[in-house]
Amino acid sequence: MKKILLVFIFSLVLVTSFQTIPASTAEPTQDSNELRLQDMLMLLLTPYIEEDLTNYYSKVREDVSPHITPWKIEVIETKRNHFRGFNMQITFEIEPTDGGQWIPIGKDRMTYEISSGPDVKLIHHTHLKTYKYPPE
Repeated sequence: MKKILLVFIFSLVLVTSFQTIPASTAEPTQDSNELRLQDMLMLLLTPYIEEDLTNYYSKVREDVSPHITPWKIEVIETKRNHFRGFNMQITFEIEPTDGGQWIPIGKDRMTYEISSGPDVKLIHHTHLKTYKYPPE
């Protein structure tokens, strides 16, 4: 699994060849190589994201446990340490849901560092907003 993640990360870097790319505000209307690679990266990061969100939300909201929808993650910025370096960061905003009814429970901005190994670690998490969860 680690080798697959490493190969994917390297291929993402090679295909997109970016230093820093701000995300577009326009929603994509058709598929592209970049969109598929971004979606694959989000799928591979999903276990890390859900674990970190569960750790956070378990302390502030006991009524729900967060789930994520990878297609609703908005990439804010990607960076790498230097040209062709394999120490990268990805910052995105996400609205975790309750998982059952898929009701958004909050909004968070998270930055992960991805490096060879592969190593994936959360380096910054900012909780932006808490949504009122409707009573049952």
